[in-house]
Amino acid sequence: MDTVKYILTEDDMPRYWYNIVADLPFPLPPVIHPATGRPVGPDDLAPLFPMALIAQEVTTEREVEIPEPVRDVYRLWRPTPLFRARRLEEALGTPARIYYKYEGVSPAGSHKPNTAVAQAFYNKAEGVRRLTTETGAGQWGSALAMACRFFDLECKVYMVKVSYHQKPYRRVLMETWGAQVVPSPSPDTRAGRAVLAENPDSPGSLGIAISEAVEDAASRDDTKYSLGSVLNHVLLHQTVIGLEARKQLELAGDYPDVVVGCVGGGSNFAGLAFPFVADKLRGKSLRIIAVEPEACPSLTRGVYTYDFGDTAGTTPLLRMHTLGHTFVPAGIHAGGLRYHGMAPLVSLLYENGLIEARAEHQTAVFRAAVEFARAEGIVPAPESAHAIKVVVDLAVEAREAGRAQVILFNLSGHGHFDLAAYEQYLAGRLEDYAYPRERVEEALKNLPQVPAAGD
Repeated sequence: MDTVKYILTEDDMPRYWYNIVADLPFPLPPVIHPATGRPVGPDDLAPLFPMALIAQEVTTEREVEIPEPVRDVYRLWRPTPLFRARRLEEALGTPARIYYKYEGVSPAGSHKPNTAVAQAFYNKAEGVRRLTTETGAGQWGSALAMACRFFDLECKVYMVKVSYHQKPYRRVLMETWGAQVVPSPSPDTRAGRAVLAENPDSPGSLGIAISEAVEDAASRDDTKYSLGSVLNHVLLHQTVIGLEARKQLELAGDYPDVVVGCVGGGSNFAGLAFPFVADKLRGKSLRIIAVEPEACPSLTRGVYTYDFGDTAGTTPLLRMHTLGHTFVPAGIHAGGLRYHGMAPLVSLLYENGLIEARAEHQTAVFRAAVEFARAEGIVPAPESAHAIKVVVDLAVEAREAGRAQVILFNLSGHGHFDLAAYEQYLAGRLEDYAYPRERVEEALKNLPQVPAAGD
């Protein structure tokens, strides 16, 4: 009756990823080639991705088998535990039952290895020797550095400059696994040099770092590019989170009324939420809430249109909620949420009313994070703390209404490498950044014109 942890065995780990595209009642807009206006084909993506991942990007199959070598690595930390947050419930005096899926038990400390391991495997299988990528706060970069080490691949990480200096131990972690890490914008690429020429003090952004990593990969025959969020195949790999959570809630004899996740590019949110979106499409009544930073609110304030995934405009065009690919967010400590756009699948669900979105300021987010840490003991990553802020609000609403409800959220990573941010918060030095309307409006002026097919 007082169970805190719900644990699955390794045999219970999913054998298939779940592809939500198979169950959507509306079409997913195609990815467009910026020069032709036509949907991109495999040949357009081949310079960046192995064919297996390109196939997963476009598949409409409901289930995609997880290769055994990937499952073998997953066993290092999966299945991850589901916790009942009984101490937080008591601290809040709420009748709500709060559960969290804890992805911080992975060696890299976050959910990111779920796709990093898969991507490294598929690249290695097709003879790739080297991967490039970008990273914000460092969760993705460290996950890919680890995965590349497991599959004997070289790894170069372009780390957003503000996070490179805010979180030096993330860099050390990546370098310990053998990756080369440079602050972005860097002098190593044309895209980086162009930004530095215009603004030598640029704090960087995920969009800039993507431009650098894509340029690097496209310039070498032995190298592919690896992305930690946004694209369909990345979100697909993360669904092990939600698939496990459903089994664990069955053990608890519960089912969520509300599912909550932080959202930047969309990967950890989708990983938890998509299996429950499938239930909602089949008639289950539940709310699903994505929580983003007020300083970079692509879902709640962005425009749903075609845009580049990177600042330099080198990627195909994705239909997504965007603040404009040239927008550079403020240097909030939730570096993993500082992306101008949102995953096309998450954007589509939001546009069609299947999920909700909220934007939160970072001081309120850290207040909730400290409250959670003092009750549950785990210091959450600043990204995950955005979800916790809304969970606390929902639990207080349940208390005021005298209404029991079941709340599930994804604690996507721990904050052990983010203690400088906690130090600033505890010292009263952390500041909020208002929605930068003028800078977003300026960035939206640079949205690409989608050419008519054949032009």
